[in-house]
Amino acid sequence: MPQNKKELLLELLSEEIPARMQARATDDLKRLVCDGLKEAGLEFESAEAFVTPRRLALVVDGIPEKQPDIDEERRGPRADAPVHAVKGFKGSLPKGAKVEKRQTEKGEFFFAVVKQKGFPSDILIGQIVIDVVRKFPWPKSMNWGEGHGPWVRPIHNILCLFGPRASIAITLEPGRDFRTTETMGHPFLSPKWFAVKNFADYKAKLLAAQVMLDPAERASVIEAEAQKLAKKAKLKLKHDPGLLAEVAGLVEWPVVKMGSIDKAFMDLPPEVLTTVMRHHQKYFALLDKKGKLAPKFIVVANTETKDRGKVMVAGNERVLRARLADAKFFWDQDRKRTLESRVQELAGRVFHAQLGTVMDKVIRVEELASELAESCGANSGDARWAARLCKADLSTGMVAEFPILQGVMGRYHALNDGENADVATAIAEHYGPLGPNDNCPSAPVSIAVALADRIDTLVGFFGIKEFPTG
Repeated sequence: MPQNKKELLLELLSEEIPARMQARATDDLKRLVCDGLKEAGLEFESAEAFVTPRRLALVVDGIPEKQPDIDEERRGPRADAPVHAVKGFKGSLPKGAKVEKRQTEKGEFFFAVVKQKGFPSDILIGQIVIDVVRKFPWPKSMNWGEGHGPWVRPIHNILCLFGPRASIAITLEPGRDFRTTETMGHPFLSPKWFAVKNFADYKAKLLAAQVMLDPAERASVIEAEAQKLAKKAKLKLKHDPGLLAEVAGLVEWPVVKMGSIDKAFMDLPPEVLTTVMRHHQKYFALLDKKGKLAPKFIVVANTETKDRGKVMVAGNERVLRARLADAKFFWDQDRKRTLESRVQELAGRVFHAQLGTVMDKVIRVEELASELAESCGANSGDARWAARLCKADLSTGMVAEFPILQGVMGRYHALNDGENADVATAIAEHYGPLGPNDNCPSAPVSIAVALADRIDTLVGFFGIKEFPTG
């Protein structure tokens, strides 16, 4: 890197940043700082942002030591222009600009020769950082002090280095200064403060202090260690990139362990097991050679222990056991009643204030599904009956506890009640697709019910002038 260009290193150390906000936060930090540099006339070569649960970091390479000097000529109004026009032109010029009259082909005009020294970059960068902190667009934030705007969680420190030794003072409120050349490591394993010189030094010292700065590196370590444990147990890790990214955002120093599931809970529907593990505990599921759920799980901790995680694993097994005991209770209780017996309870659930109850919607969907059945290649009676039962599982204890299982539990209950497979499948599939990466219903009865449900929703909302925005 040329001698007249330097590296900017910025770290915002705070309490835990929610995992769901981290990816956007890195993009926003990079965008806001880079935009500020460009507006200040400071070109740069590259920029890269990083995030852990406790810190946002940015490194920008190739920033000049100061703004470029301005040496330009500006033409103003005609020499015989009104006085206020001439005053306005002179007032727009920076201090020290020389104004003179010159004859041109079009007449006599005022000209200004502007020569202005560029400001030092460190002064400009300090203000840019303060502006970024005060205006940062967190989806949710809190007030953690006075005079500096909200942040997602209280800020502990702001490290800001420009070049190998030049720190930039950051003051957000009177009497509150930050250690702008220092940071700290893992809060439990290495909580001491230490000084850094540049990004390479910063990253290396963080790693020595049990902090992996790059979320992609943490995800890679988690996956590799989980695969190793699974292979040792002759099992296979269930592919779940969304959970992997989330867990990588929960730890700075991933420690991967395997726990056991009480075999008494293995007769629960697999979707119930994975939902409890994934959504509530952030555990990874494991599969046996036949592709079925194994009575094991992967848990990722954020610290190392002297007993190599034995107490931690036992604690997670105990928590999971309690969660699954609740799920088993709901499963056993819900099966004591048929889906059909739950349909009338939908009359007590409001779908929309202007569109009636869920029961009202079901009645409409029944008629639509019956009409659409023939064009979908489905049996009209099956389509009508599937539409009748498709929302009934909303009244079960399991779906009340785990709403993400709506439709899925309806299918299990329909099969338990002796309904035919087409009807049961339609209950599960009529919500799909749930996004661009989800599968569309393919069975005829499922297609008829899914179309009827969506047509009713769209027509209803357009009818009350509540137009979709997506």
